[in-house]
Amino acid sequence: MKTWTTVRLPRGFVAAAMFAALLGLVTGAEDRLAAAESCFAFYAFDDGIVHAHPVPFAEQAKLLKDLSYDGIGYTGTQRIPDMLAALDAQGLKMYSTYVGACVDAGKPPYDPGLKKCLAQLKGRDTLISLFVTGGTPSADTSDDRAVAILREISDMAEPNGIRVALYPHVGMYIARVDDALRLAKKVDRKNIGTGFNLCHFLKLDDGNKLETRLQEAMPYLFTVSINGADDGDTNQMSWDRLIQNLDRGSFDVARMLKTLKQLDYKGAVGLQMYAIPGKPRENLAHSMAGWRKLCERVGN
Repeated sequence: MKTWTTVRLPRGFVAAAMFAALLGLVTGAEDRLAAAESCFAFYAFDDGIVHAHPVPFAEQAKLLKDLSYDGIGYTGTQRIPDMLAALDAQGLKMYSTYVGACVDAGKPPYDPGLKKCLAQLKGRDTLISLFVTGGTPSADTSDDRAVAILREISDMAEPNGIRVALYPHVGMYIARVDDALRLAKKVDRKNIGTGFNLCHFLKLDDGNKLETRLQEAMPYLFTVSINGADDGDTNQMSWDRLIQNLDRGSFDVARMLKTLKQLDYKGAVGLQMYAIPGKPRENLAHSMAGWRKLCERVGN
């Protein structure tokens, strides 16, 4: 039979122990917050906010602010001043806007609102995230026309201090990051570079070549986007497995962020949320929780 002995500790000792424990909790929280803040600027694509129904700009901006995002990836060339005003009111940034171009003859070469959009974004350090349709995906047969269009866009963007990131997208003329790099090199303008989109990379490329592809893209890399995804034979997976909230999926997204750190990438990271089911606030909260855990793993 065990005998228990009660030991009375000095009141000051107990208080000091409690303070030390509390300090440890606070310090741990501060360390986690510092880890998240030492990672990259992090913004959300608006496709995860407005995919089900329209949401007023002020509500979009407040939602992102409430959940600690740094800003938004906008879509299109319309109502740019209205979105900027909503973001300004919350101290947030428009990191990019998603705009289209087309290499097919007889079709408009780019969004007709682009020139006005560029003037409205002057001095904002907002990227034009340019997807390019037409032609044959990942072929170079329409490169001459593509280069001419991209140089025209470059000329319009340059006086406004705007850079253009070519957006690799499955099924489009620029489908792979390799296509974006090929065209960026041919265009040969400082304000024309590429983006790197994890979900499209996984759908078309070999996940084992992630580090190689990022290293190849680095001299032209203006922006990247991430999301939760599953690992394995990703080329055969459906989009619901390749685009998930950032706290889900078996693919090691921290691996990508660590590589970007090693390559001294200075840009922001966007969150792809296309067609993720559920309520935007809940999805964004899940992904922010996932982001903070990723940044803890990546470290300074």
